Amino acid sequence: MRHWALLVALMLVGCTPDPQSLAAIQARGTLNVATINGPTTYYLGAHGPQGAQYSLATAFASSLGLKLNIYTVAGLPALREELQQGRADIIAADLSPDEFWTGTALASEPYQEIAQLVVMARGSARPRGLDELADQRIALPRNSAQLRMLEQLRAQAAPDLQWDLVSSVKGDPLELVSLDKADFAIVDSTLFAYTRHLFPEVVAAFTLPQPRNAHWLVSRHSGRLLTRINAFFADLQTRQKMAPLLSAATPPSPEFEFQTSQRLQKDIEVQLPALRPYFEEASRATGVDWRLLAALGYVESHWQTTASSADGAVGIMMLTRETAATLGVTDRNDARQSILAGARYFVQVREQIPDRIAEPERTWFALAAYNVGYGHLEDARRLSQSQGGNPDRWSDVSKALPLLAMIEYYENTKHGFARGWEPAHMVGQVQLFLKLLEWNGEALANTGSSDGT
Repeated sequence: MRHWALLVALMLVGCTPDPQSLAAIQARGTLNVATINGPTTYYLGAHGPQGAQYSLATAFASSLGLKLNIYTVAGLPALREELQQGRADIIAADLSPDEFWTGTALASEPYQEIAQLVVMARGSARPRGLDELADQRIALPRNSAQLRMLEQLRAQAAPDLQWDLVSSVKGDPLELVSLDKADFAIVDSTLFAYTRHLFPEVVAAFTLPQPRNAHWLVSRHSGRLLTRINAFFADLQTRQKMAPLLSAATPPSPEFEFQTSQRLQKDIEVQLPALRPYFEEASRATGVDWRLLAALGYVESHWQTTASSADGAVGIMMLTRETAATLGVTDRNDARQSILAGARYFVQVREQIPDRIAEPERTWFALAAYNVGYGHLEDARRLSQSQGGNPDRWSDVSKALPLLAMIEYYENTKHGFARGWEPAHMVGQVQLFLKLLEWNGEALANTGSSDGT
């Protein structure tokens, strides 16, 4: 009898589904995805989560009819631990798996080939190939995919290639190049789209002949889940949806686009007459100078109702779907609705700024929070203070904001990575266009106003 009871118990244990099996995941209704905080993976933007891995994981969870639970941990050992302990169903962090994952994980088919760029300081002699990297100082993270790739290229094509490894465990490799602590660095092209904003003096020299494959990882017991992932990736590739989905989170341009006063002058004459009544109506409703609202709208969308951004913002004041819904907007492409709601949202953000901060600093902080989110603004203020700056002075905080895109800074903040150069640039643009609007009295008079003045 005791033997029979033991046999039944063993059978029941054998029938208990693994918590990371597809059946168990579907039963719980939630897909648990672990990643790392970073520009190409997952981070919190002004209006919610962003990042290519967040977009891809969201689409996959939706394809299974599941709710997505995506969260971040710090570093590869922590990611492996999440998988080993059954807390994560998937690791989605732009990884090229190696022996570190042997015995722990199964790798998906690659979902992306990431070009590897050799970068150098602007003005340096441009190398023409691998052989010219010999005996140079090359910035690479230790145990990185880039280091393994360089070693593989040496074994296959350049046996005499030697280099002086400059480790970048914490700092950005581009920073080491910009500080002349390294002659070259090798970085993912996707990451370079972000970091070149921080180091404009660093440029791409050439692309390595072999890209790096990026994979998702699952538990070695999750074969059925892996099959669904591979089928999902194949379907996206077949329908040519994968590349747009992954690239949507990437900054659209490697350079800041500084608008000229001549273009604004033309737009004042052509576009503003139809929109000025709405800006003035919003000003009366909120007490915000209509010219400030107009300058904000111009920087956001160039006063275009059809403008859109990678994070789903649409229209003149560039409201996301979620923000628009909370403000009662039924059509984000409707200029009046967008302007009135954008003005109310600006006021909501401004009310979060500490009362002790006086104008005009209060407005500049509110504009930055409108762009990047209040949490990231607070991170920048704390960072500015830690570096001896005044957290209540915009000129100091604007210098700290771009640092939120550098891992040695954002990994120690509450809200993590942010495209901090964008609000710093955006506030400067609003200030410029506001001045131009204030100085263009004659041109503005020709646009008329809703009250006949």
